[in-house]
Amino acid sequence: MLTRQNFVGPWAGLPVAWTENDEFDEETYRGDVARCCHVGVPGVYTGGTTGEFYAQEWDEFRRIARATVEECHRLSKPAMIGCTATSTRGACLRATFAADVGADAIQVTLPFWMEVPDDQILPFMKSVAEAARGIPLSIYETTRAKKALSLDQHFQIHKALPQYLMVKSTKGTIGDTVEGCSRLSDIVNVFVGEHRWAELGPVGAIGCCSSVVYWSPITLLRTWSHLENRDWPQVQADCGKLSALFTGLFQAFGTRGFTDTAFDRLGGRAAGFLKTSLRNRAPYAAPNESDLITMRELFQKHFPEMLRDG
Repeated sequence: MLTRQNFVGPWAGLPVAWTENDEFDEETYRGDVARCCHVGVPGVYTGGTTGEFYAQEWDEFRRIARATVEECHRLSKPAMIGCTATSTRGACLRATFAADVGADAIQVTLPFWMEVPDDQILPFMKSVAEAARGIPLSIYETTRAKKALSLDQHFQIHKALPQYLMVKSTKGTIGDTVEGCSRLSDIVNVFVGEHRWAELGPVGAIGCCSSVVYWSPITLLRTWSHLENRDWPQVQADCGKLSALFTGLFQAFGTRGFTDTAFDRLGGRAAGFLKTSLRNRAPYAAPNESDLITMRELFQKHFPEMLRDG
C-alpha cells in the first residue's frame, strides 16, 4: 500500500514502445518495465505525456495499463497509471480499469480541451477518486490543462479526498515554486523535475516522475540518495550538470518540434538502457538514428556518467 512515507523517489515515467506498423509493442514495453524494476526504481508510471495518453485508443490503454501493472507486481514494484481524459466519464472509465487490474495509484490531470470551471474541479476529482475505489491519487499539474490549481484548491481536494497523496508539479504551477512547494508539502508529496531537486528539495520536494532514471539509473538513484541524506552540495552539483544537459538538448533539438516523449525515448535509447522504439505517434515529430549520435555527444559533454552508468 502506497503511503506518503513510501510514495517517494524517482519513479520511471516510461514511454510506450510502438511497432513499425504503429501498434503497441507489448513485448518490448514489458521488457523496459522489467529493466526499471530490476535496477531498483521506486515505482513505474505510465499514462502521462511521455506515455502519450493523448494518443491511445481505449483498447490500447487497457493493454498498456495491464502490462505495466503485471510486470511491476511480478517484480514486487508498485505501478501508477495515468487516467487523464477529456471528460469526467473518460477519466472515470480509465480509473476504474486501473483499479480493476491492481494499480497501486492513479494519476489524473484536469480535462484539457476546454478549461474546467473552478466550481467543477472538486466534483471532477471526487468522481475520479470514487471510480478508482479509493486507491492513492496523484494530480498531474500542468499548464497544458489551461488551469493551474491554487493552494486553496489543493487543500480543498485533500480535505475531501485523503487518498490524494502526491502532486506532480511542473513549470508554471504552484508546486514548482519555493513557497508553493513548501506549503503543499504539508499535505501531499511534491514531485518536481529532477533538475529542480537542488532548489526545491530543501523545502519539501520528495520525488519525480522521471525520464533521467532510465537514461542512467545508477546516476539518478545516486542523486536521489544524496537528497534523502540531505547532502545538498552534492545534489546541487548533480542538478547543475542536469540543467546544462537539458539546455544542450533544447539547443540541439529545439527546432525539431520534439515533445516530451520524443526527448525521453531518445535519452533512454542513447544511454542504452531502454529498448523502446524511437518512433512516437504522429503528428508529433519523432527522433531518428542520427539524433541518437547527437544525444550521445551531449551526454559525453555534459554528463558523461550517463554513458558509463546507463
